[in-house]
Amino acid sequence: MAASLLLAQNALRLPFHRAVRTRWCGVPALSIYTTAGRMQASQQDFEKAQNDLKTLKKDPGNEVKLKLYALFKQATQGSCNTPKPGMLDFVNKAKWDAWKSLGSLSTDEARNSYVDLVSSLVSSEVPAKDASSSGSGQNYDTLQVVSEDNITKIFLNRPDKKNAITLQMYKEIGLALDEAAKDDSVITVLTGHGDYFCSGNDLNNFTNIPPEGKEKMANDSAVILEAFVSKFIDFPKPLIAVVNGPAVGISVTILGLFDIVYATDRATFHTPFSQLGQSPEGCSSYTFPRIMGLSKAVEVLLFNKLLTANEACKLGLVTEVFPDSTFQKEVWSRLKAYGELPKNSLAYSKQLIRETEKEKLHVVNVQECERLKERWLSEECMNAIISFFQKKAKL
Repeated sequence: MAASLLLAQNALRLPFHRAVRTRWCGVPALSIYTTAGRMQASQQDFEKAQNDLKTLKKDPGNEVKLKLYALFKQATQGSCNTPKPGMLDFVNKAKWDAWKSLGSLSTDEARNSYVDLVSSLVSSEVPAKDASSSGSGQNYDTLQVVSEDNITKIFLNRPDKKNAITLQMYKEIGLALDEAAKDDSVITVLTGHGDYFCSGNDLNNFTNIPPEGKEKMANDSAVILEAFVSKFIDFPKPLIAVVNGPAVGISVTILGLFDIVYATDRATFHTPFSQLGQSPEGCSSYTFPRIMGLSKAVEVLLFNKLLTANEACKLGLVTEVFPDSTFQKEVWSRLKAYGELPKNSLAYSKQLIRETEKEKLHVVNVQECERLKERWLSEECMNAIISFFQKKAKL
């Protein structure tokens, strides 16, 4: 997991108001509009909005949560008159700036805007589709899984969050791979809905430190990561990544465990580990040097080099790059043809190719997770996270 997932909760964890909790955030400009002459929201409407907010299934994002926080404070306490937090206290500073930006907005206007904003969030949510694969008893909230043409297609399905991986998504991807391993499909494909393949870990994953402390959080995170990567190491059928856009962090490192990686020409590949004081994951410390050579792997894994799709293809991480305008048509046409090949012949051939290194990959996976536990708890990693968020706040 990205170190920030573990450390933000310790360095940055501060409560939001009772309906929303803030995680980390920059300082977005707030644009609050009220309509002159509209009916004033009652205290009952305001309280109902607070309760409605708790029913949201999707995280509305840090900018919206800051707006909600500012409006709530303005509606209940009036204009901001508290001292400005210090620069290093960037979560409280972001919240203070959000509240302060409302100026002299009246409590009635703030209450109206709060009710309107919550109403728009609630109305924008539609019941999640039953995205289970054909014949499957498993439903998914963060994925869409479809079986057709002898292909199990696993779509990361949080396009509004750039398919950032939540703890629930880690679990659901593992379940989807388990089902695909046992179903009648010939090949399995992982791709994303929207403009991104995956933006890495969702920074809201680990905001609540358990009573046992951050060491417990680090241990639990390592267990989740090790189990997740093991699913890819052990997958018995041809596993293909269809990289439909930018890929970051864990979504890049696991690509070395896929059998084929197809990418659009607008995809990029980035593993900014040292910027956050952490270390490689997804067996990339082993697979990347084998795939692209030691010095190129060092550039990517240690020095945060961002690769274009064509660069990644030249280095061997990507199998083939397609023009974005024809990407989906060309790739799925090819995959449909693969789905017509004999199932057992492909599975047994893959096992012959992969079996010799499977034990080594599991050893590497454990070693990487052990190192990450140490990194997540280190002062160096903490300082890197603080520096990262300070830069984000200035953007």
